[in-house]
Amino acid sequence: MSLKSIKTTRKKKTRAPRVKVNKLAVPQWEGWEEWTGEQFHRHKRSASDWYYQSFKPADLHPHLYQWMLEQKEYSKTDVQAIKALPSHRISSIICINAKLLLDGMPNYNKKEDEYWQSLAGTMGTTKPVTEWMTKNIKELIEEGSSIVKEKKAEEKQKVNVYVPTIQERIRDQAYKQAEALEEWLEGWITDPKSFDPKGFDFKKHFQEYGVTQAHARKLKSFYETALDDFKELDRYPTAGQLKKMDEHTQDMWAQLKEGYGHFKKADIKNYTIAIEELMVALDFVIDSAKVNRKPRKATPKSATKLVEKLKYCKAYDKYKIASILPDQIIKANELWVFNIKTRKLGKYVAKNIDPKGMGRDGTGLSVKGTTIIGFDEGKSIQKTLRKPDDQLKEFKGLGKVKLRTFIEDIKTIDTKLNGRCNPDTLLLKVN
Repeated sequence: MSLKSIKTTRKKKTRAPRVKVNKLAVPQWEGWEEWTGEQFHRHKRSASDWYYQSFKPADLHPHLYQWMLEQKEYSKTDVQAIKALPSHRISSIICINAKLLLDGMPNYNKKEDEYWQSLAGTMGTTKPVTEWMTKNIKELIEEGSSIVKEKKAEEKQKVNVYVPTIQERIRDQAYKQAEALEEWLEGWITDPKSFDPKGFDFKKHFQEYGVTQAHARKLKSFYETALDDFKELDRYPTAGQLKKMDEHTQDMWAQLKEGYGHFKKADIKNYTIAIEELMVALDFVIDSAKVNRKPRKATPKSATKLVEKLKYCKAYDKYKIASILPDQIIKANELWVFNIKTRKLGKYVAKNIDPKGMGRDGTGLSVKGTTIIGFDEGKSIQKTLRKPDDQLKEFKGLGKVKLRTFIEDIKTIDTKLNGRCNPDTLLLKVN
């Protein structure tokens, strides 16, 4: 067996995992002036390795942006240009150098340069860190600027792209839906004798092309004018009737006859029937959509909104009594009111009582404008107070049980409440 026939597999080189280092132990540069060239060089290398091993490349990019903004020669536009580049295009080393400079590392250290030159096998001299950074940053800015320019051109192009309106989309869709209809109606012109005005399956066609209510309305507009013209032809006036008309009206009838005069009455009747059948089918689509459409649920108004126009007396000094907040009326089972001018005490009782006070829809009292609504006209009464000072004082101290018979115990004639409130009406209590 030859050596060439023996397959050898090379072992893939596995990259050593990065050493996890405490990220809180940020390299410091205080007192670097006192360090020897060797100490500075080793600290610089270890600091660079620390950032490289501790952070992902993308986490280091902000250091470069911050350093650039602190330099006079770079602008925010330059930073935005570099940000437009793919993440892998920005070297981690340049970002680390930016961070070291931000933390206090000098741009150039003469002692380090002397140490470097004293080493065996080294060539040249150490140079300022920013010399290499500036060259690389310039290339990044140029590359990023071209990307930004291309993106702006694309965005401008997108803005200039015409977007059709909903009505235009419906119109275009209706044109496609009308193609089969036009082909069917074309038979009326090419072969009027065999044309069947009821020979088109509208239901199948509308389902296949997804004709909606909006499409049906648009399709109707395509054929309404022709239908009107043919109906007018059916009512074409006699020669005697034409003589009695003015010149303009006579001319309009003449134009209509000239346009359709070459068609026979039987053919015109067939076409009219065909268009009427189409209109009926389209109206069915429109009417069906109305029936199937879910009614929009009205958003219930808040209690504060319902009572915002209610007129009432907020407080009356003579009887030392004040009104409750009007929004408490909404969904209440009872409302007690007092008119300071007529001295009438009234009790509104809700038509639909909510016994557990859970605020169910349709129960309790409500307000519309300046009027109380939802009350039982038979049970809602008012009586005149002969001694309002004493009686109102007594009223304020009553509980629910005694309130039930308070108005019945007043020895005056009762009258019905009409629901209207005005600036003389005090809102006393709700239950």
